Amino acid sequence: MNEFYARERLAEVCKLLYDRNLTVSAGGNMSVRINEGEILITPSGRNKGMLEPEDMVKLNLDGEVLSEGRPSIEHRFHLALYRMNPETNAVVHCHPLNCTALAVRNEGLRCNITPEGVLLLGKVPMVPYSTPGSEELVDAVAECGWAKAMIMARHGALTQGRTLEEAYNRMEELEFQARLQLLVGNVEDLPADEIAKLEGM
Repeated sequence: MNEFYARERLAEVCKLLYDRNLTVSAGGNMSVRINEGEILITPSGRNKGMLEPEDMVKLNLDGEVLSEGRPSIEHRFHLALYRMNPETNAVVHCHPLNCTALAVRNEGLRCNITPEGVLLLGKVPMVPYSTPGSEELVDAVAECGWAKAMIMARHGALTQGRTLEEAYNRMEELEFQARLQLLVGNVEDLPADEIAKLEGM
């Protein structure tokens, strides 16, 4: 992806996440792959609704900073996902209220109560709590690196996608499913044969 275009798109997605109340203030971090060996990531400690394209920080997959700025403290789990998943081209981590409510309660997200949950998210693991920015958190995220979306205990949520739009859409759907779960309470999943049919689509 062209770096100038990637910077613009990442800034647009950050504003969209902020405007949709999927993240607040300086919370979260978002990144996009620009080629096989380099990514752009949001800078540390900045309000996501106020970022400009030039604010994004360029890194290689070894974590070397290649531009101005200081990358998010959590850039290492982004890099881990890019290294292990060549098809991943974007990672979105933020603190949506309903996802975080489940994360604080250590309640797993149930994605088999609607067709969209099955189709867009699949199985959503709970990443065990580790201190933000720690190597333990990097390892915990990497262990769940097969998933399209994750809930992070006491922390928030994370999605990855083949495009920035796909990663964003998964975060929006994740928050919708979390809100729905909190609203409807203990309902039955879709029938097993229907889940299998949806998974095969």
